[in-house]
Amino acid sequence: MPSLQDELLPSTPGKFKIDNRGPHHRQLHRCFASTSTMFLWALFLIALTASYLSFQSFIDTGNRFIATSWGGIQWERQVRNSAQIHRSGGMSVLVTGAAGFVGTHVSLALKKRGDGVVGIDNFNNYYDPSLKKARRGELQKQGVFVVEGDINDARLLAKLFDVVAFTHVMHLAAQAGVRYAMENPNSYVHSNIAGLVTLLEACKSADPQPAIVWASSSSVYGLNEKVPFSEMHQTDQPASLYAATKKAGEEITHTYNHIYGLSITGLRFFTVYGPWGRPDMAYFSFTRNILQGKPITIYRGKNRADLARDFTYIDDIVKGCIGSLDTAGKSTGSGGKKRGPAPYRIFNLGNTSPVTVPTLVRILERHLEVKAKRNIVEMPGNGDVPFTHANISLARQEFGYKPTTDLQTGLKKFVKWYLSYYGYNHGKPVK
Repeated sequence: MPSLQDELLPSTPGKFKIDNRGPHHRQLHRCFASTSTMFLWALFLIALTASYLSFQSFIDTGNRFIATSWGGIQWERQVRNSAQIHRSGGMSVLVTGAAGFVGTHVSLALKKRGDGVVGIDNFNNYYDPSLKKARRGELQKQGVFVVEGDINDARLLAKLFDVVAFTHVMHLAAQAGVRYAMENPNSYVHSNIAGLVTLLEACKSADPQPAIVWASSSSVYGLNEKVPFSEMHQTDQPASLYAATKKAGEEITHTYNHIYGLSITGLRFFTVYGPWGRPDMAYFSFTRNILQGKPITIYRGKNRADLARDFTYIDDIVKGCIGSLDTAGKSTGSGGKKRGPAPYRIFNLGNTSPVTVPTLVRILERHLEVKAKRNIVEMPGNGDVPFTHANISLARQEFGYKPTTDLQTGLKKFVKWYLSYYGYNHGKPVK
């Protein structure tokens, strides 16, 4: 194997000449040769590094292009058109989680009465995204543009507020579900805490600052045993991580109201159900399993007590959301600086008539005309609570909130939608 010195000497035939100039000269020559090699290697590494940096810059530029693919003249035109107000005294509303269950219904109701609505949703896969995309299709039919993006994307939010001077924000984006928090806790911190802060930062910096209505949850009542649940009750004993993130959201929004003058209203929803609902909810999964002939799991509490929920039909929740928007009051800050006190409110939105889960199942059986196969088990320690019951007197007093749909009527409407959406005819799937 040739030595490094051999590699440095000329190899052309007839040109080779023995060096007889002494050891010191040869040592100097080897040193010089070694230095030359190092120099060449250094040049090679510099060139390689420069190439890498250029390639990385190209990749970063590509990523930035992809990340900002929501921009552009056509995109801005869609946003502005969707936000256009078509009634006197109307509002322009940014609805987060617009392709979600409540978000879709609220967006449609606002658009129907002539308000401007722009939606944002990240279309995550917590449940089948095809349902969210179908909801987006319903929104598009009514002229509501839904931006696909994450509320943690501060640049996207800043761009939206730059394109449209939103008067209100209806913040419904969140990681939902009590039990899933045990499987993926980080998703709750990402959406319900970090995402909320990112949105509030965008709102406090906007000029003008919008009024904010956002979805808290009845879960914040946690282990509270006083009934019915009142906004005056303590909420410092959450029973799940989901509940804890919603309680944290109430504390965070209070801080932004106090420091930056943001008008903020929190809504504690009580078990919302209805057409286009969430597949992870009990009434939805019960319906699916009953139709498929699969057993349903019904939990019981301590001493074999039936669980009960204050089931609230989606139309009643929508009325509460819109009533809260209409009475929100203005934010008082400008450029992130508070000029005076702003409204801070929290309301329960429920039906005030708790119904046991076995009763829910019996109603579904009647509407589906199929008998359920029941599997009754003790409630595991997964964050569920034995009952919920809303006191809605504050919302009634503030904006006339009054639920009108009982569970029998609401489930009948849900079943009709479910059979149509999933292709059933007389309880049988259409082939």
